[in-house]
Amino acid sequence: MWKPVNESGSVAQRIVAQIEQLLESKSLKAGDRLPTERDLAALVGASRPSVREAVRILQAQGRLEVKHGLGVFVVEPSAAELGAALRGADLDIDELFSMREVLEVPAARWAAERITADQVDELRAVLDELDAAFDTDPADFRQLAKLDAAFHLRIADIADNRFLRQTSHVLHDILISGMKTTLLIPGRREKSRGQHERIVDALAANDAAAAARAARTHIRSAHRAALDRLAAEAADGNGAAV
Repeated sequence: MWKPVNESGSVAQRIVAQIEQLLESKSLKAGDRLPTERDLAALVGASRPSVREAVRILQAQGRLEVKHGLGVFVVEPSAAELGAALRGADLDIDELFSMREVLEVPAARWAAERITADQVDELRAVLDELDAAFDTDPADFRQLAKLDAAFHLRIADIADNRFLRQTSHVLHDILISGMKTTLLIPGRREKSRGQHERIVDALAANDAAAAARAARTHIRSAHRAALDRLAAEAADGNGAAV
């Protein structure tokens, strides 16, 4: 299935073209895992950095998903198309957070009905990692945003609804790429941690209604913080990032 890339031009782009051809021919299908970086480099006769760059390009296009510790997977076409459409749209903060509420409130409800003790421990571990990331100097806002998103995406995974999971990943990718995290706003760390813990406590208790309420409260609080930051930066003449 895999062929050496030996034509002229960018090696990474030639790897991208080969993967796209395999996707179009259905030799690679949604859910398939690509060979490891080392194996794929050997199969196509390219360096590992070139393979890595090709994966980054296709990940940005929504065609591949990198799951750390698991591998690189082909994304469902619907999610790829949705990601491309949303990234090209002129979405505002209200729309993004409204969509978060539409997705994450039912996700919390469904997750509460099926969560295991091990999964509760996983969520608490993510929160501990998020806490530790705050203490780096200087704080890495992108890492904070990724860990915050990882917490919410893990709940979407536990909810076990494939379309919800894919759409949530697309939405959080857009939020991470286009926004500064609100977690660095003074006082927001403590407020967010308390809200996250209430979500986990409700999930651990298998209390679907409480989990949904806690998720809604958290999302609306983050929305207000984002709007406040927008207003403050606009007043300072620093642009519209949040």
